[in-house]
Amino acid sequence: MRHVIVIGAGQAGASCVAKLRAGGFDGSITLIGAEAVPPYQRPPLSKAYLMGEMALERLFLRPLSFYDEQGITLRLETQVTGIDPAAQSVSLGDETLYYDDLVLTTGSVPRRLPAAIGGTLEGVCVVRDLVDVDAMAPRFVKGARVLIVGGGYIGLEAASVAAKLGLKVTLVEMAERILQRVAAPQTSDYFRALHREHGVDIREGVGLERLSGEGHVHAARLSDGSELPVDFVIVGVGIAPATALAETAGLALDNGIATDSKGRTSAPHVWAAGDCASFPYRGGRIRLESVPNAIEQAEIVAENIMGAEKDYEAKPWFWSDQYDVKLQIAGLNSGYTSVVERPGIGRTASFWYYLGEELLAVDAMNDPRAYMIGKRLIEARRSPDPAMVRDPDADLKALL
Repeated sequence: MRHVIVIGAGQAGASCVAKLRAGGFDGSITLIGAEAVPPYQRPPLSKAYLMGEMALERLFLRPLSFYDEQGITLRLETQVTGIDPAAQSVSLGDETLYYDDLVLTTGSVPRRLPAAIGGTLEGVCVVRDLVDVDAMAPRFVKGARVLIVGGGYIGLEAASVAAKLGLKVTLVEMAERILQRVAAPQTSDYFRALHREHGVDIREGVGLERLSGEGHVHAARLSDGSELPVDFVIVGVGIAPATALAETAGLALDNGIATDSKGRTSAPHVWAAGDCASFPYRGGRIRLESVPNAIEQAEIVAENIMGAEKDYEAKPWFWSDQYDVKLQIAGLNSGYTSVVERPGIGRTASFWYYLGEELLAVDAMNDPRAYMIGKRLIEARRSPDPAMVRDPDADLKALL
């Protein structure tokens, strides 16, 4: 009987094992996770769950009973200590498991502040998993002073929750503007204004010099010389692919675990999917940090384990919820040369990224119609005339 082992019980791992069973795989399946709970949704962690609007069980992707019913061995609170591709084995301390196919869905890890600048003080938090959020939740008390380090989507989402709960929020971004790495100035301007309307003190072009306190963080010194009293700190300075196991096993790395278009790594019978995996895309190689990618890529890997030989054709899309605004992003804006704004009413707006005459991506704020049409155009490799996009009276549907 064939045995598939999946390391990493997150969105990608859960999607892979479910797809194997749904596709008729009748061998043994083992899903190994380091956390104490079954696979769960991560996006609501720092929003609905943190605000007390979602119970723990509602986070679970599937009820615990699903894994028993489907004959999937779920190993929780289990650390994988090594992989031997030659022996096709996985080490769990003193225990060894053998596989016919191994899938790495190890996800990513948050970047942390160095201990030398106070990064290990109590009260310095990251937002990645359930343990992080459970530890941080009691600190969200009205009037508490929180410093958020990093003006990307992680930091901005944390700021929106804190501000809604009545905390005093300061956000610092070392770059010239928030969202500089991932969005156009127009999108940065939109969200800067949104946060300032909710009382968030956004400081751009300002970094964190150091945190101080006796055991617990109590103050922050910024690169402009200013000092802030703080009750706790949230670090949102990005994530890195979790590649330690793959690297030790000798797998090829390239901004993550390098795979081919079908999800195979450089080692026979070893596959990778989700945040940890980089793969071919339009003549280059990318790694996508998103729920849709984790699901779709993991399902393709499951199909290919069963012999489908399908290429993974990514259709990048993302979202972010901040206050009463839902941002939906279609495509990838890398290398854009111009941005076209389609004006909306109130909070509604969309920004369309072009490389020359080619439409690359769309940022749509409270405008699901613009998002859906933009997504369909990008996937079809069709680029509308920017003049039509810019015209508020033009029917977006006509662009299709």
